[in-house]
Amino acid sequence: MSERAIELKLRDTAATESLGMALAHAFVAADRRGAAVLYLEGELGAGKTTCVRSLLRTLGVAGPIRSPTYTLIEVYALAALTCVHVDLYRLRAGAEVEDLGLRDYLDGECLLLVEWPEKGGTALPPADVALALDYHQEARTGRLTARSRLGRRWLEKLGADTSLSAYVPNLT
Repeated sequence: MSERAIELKLRDTAATESLGMALAHAFVAADRRGAAVLYLEGELGAGKTTCVRSLLRTLGVAGPIRSPTYTLIEVYALAALTCVHVDLYRLRAGAEVEDLGLRDYLDGECLLLVEWPEKGGTALPPADVALALDYHQEARTGRLTARSRLGRRWLEKLGADTSLSAYVPNLT
C-alpha cells in the first residue's frame, strides 16, 4: 500500500478543533466495519486532547469529555460505536499497556484514540491513522499518515473535506 499523508498548518486552537470535527466526519464516511485505531503523537501542549475532544463531540458525546491523563482510559458508549480515549503519558513500559485490556475493545465497533502511543510499544494494536502534532509559537502543524487500508479510506474522505482547505497547503 502506498502511503497517504496529509499535512496541515493549524494556526490556532480553533483550527485544531476543526481538524477533530473533520476527522470524525471522515471516519463516519470511511465505510468501515469493526474497530479503528488513531494514534495521536506530539509533545505536551501540541493539541492532542483538544483534537480528540472535538472529534468525540462531533461523533455525539454529549457529556463531559475528560482527559485520561490520570485515569489512563475514558470510555464513551454511543449508539453504534464505543470510543476509547487512552493516554499513555504516565506509563513506563509496554507491559503496563497489556494490563489496560485495550485489545478487548477491538472485538466490536470501536474507535481507539491513543495519545502517547510510543509508550505502548508492541502492546498496542497498530494504528490505522497516525496524527503527529507539533507546535511553533502559537501555531501548530499536523501530519496525518494512513497505515492501513481503512486508514487510507479515512484520509481520502478527510482530503475531500473542503472545511480543511484553509489548513492543507500540501496533499501527498
